[in-house]
Amino acid sequence: MMTTLGRTGLAVSRIGLGLAALGRPAYINVGHASDLAGQTDVGPLERLSHAVLDAAYAGGVRYFDTARSYGKAEAFVADWLHQRGLERGDVTVGSKWGYTYTANWRLDAPVNEVKDLSLPNLRRQFVESSGLLGPYLRLYQIHSATIESGVLDDGGVIEELERLKAGGLAVGLSVTGPKQAETIARALEVGIFDCVQATWNLLERSAGPALAAAHDAGTGVIVKEALANGRLTERGDVAELVSSARLTGSTPDALALAVVLAQPWADVVLSGASTVGEIESNLAALTLLPGPDLLYRFEQVQEKPSDYWQKRAELPWN
Repeated sequence: MMTTLGRTGLAVSRIGLGLAALGRPAYINVGHASDLAGQTDVGPLERLSHAVLDAAYAGGVRYFDTARSYGKAEAFVADWLHQRGLERGDVTVGSKWGYTYTANWRLDAPVNEVKDLSLPNLRRQFVESSGLLGPYLRLYQIHSATIESGVLDDGGVIEELERLKAGGLAVGLSVTGPKQAETIARALEVGIFDCVQATWNLLERSAGPALAAAHDAGTGVIVKEALANGRLTERGDVAELVSSARLTGSTPDALALAVVLAQPWADVVLSGASTVGEIESNLAALTLLPGPDLLYRFEQVQEKPSDYWQKRAELPWN
């Protein structure tokens, strides 16, 4: 199932694959360690990532989302694209700049990534990303922009992004935290962004009106963390979702993704799968259409944004 990503003109699949949990051995998804099942060395993890990429592509996924801070994710994707002989027009690849991976492949690293939204880091990381992904890189995004970071008021950063855009690259931003809506509104004022990526799921819906406004303005919308880092899966802590999935003969993850896909402003919804079984289960969301009664029941599971983001901050790496 394909669509166009806002005014970028890029052809994308309604479900995309995010590589946050596949490019490095540690991540904050619930049950991530058991998903990897000891496949944490570079070679085994690359083979696992390629298997998930194969399953995603076979299931119709044509948008792949990565970042400089996702360990070796950009390299894994680039190698997969070359090994499978895929052309630039066969897929759309987006990456992000702003964090540096610092864990050095350790599972017990005290710090896994460091944020730096400065102009020098943008320039350095773009060279690194484009060096790995080459012509496959179609969308380049600020990673986790916030109002507090000041990145949207940094004239040097905005000018550099405009330069990249003039060269034919779509530019965007991902946002994070309880003030996502404010950040999106400021990004629309800046006016250069082709795409915005934000968290929206059954638990955290505060960015919805801002995402609708962005979509109405022609900005592409990508939804991340649609499964709340695993909280909206069979392993999670949302009993209403688990029971509703059983009643409808579906799985919690597919049902939660289907709700996001049903939002009229959502162009792409990212799967964060780290196994073949997970991506196959996630893709079942494309065949589900949650009815009004079910959507009403899910109204009860929403959390205050501050509570949601506090719980997310407390999730352990692996």
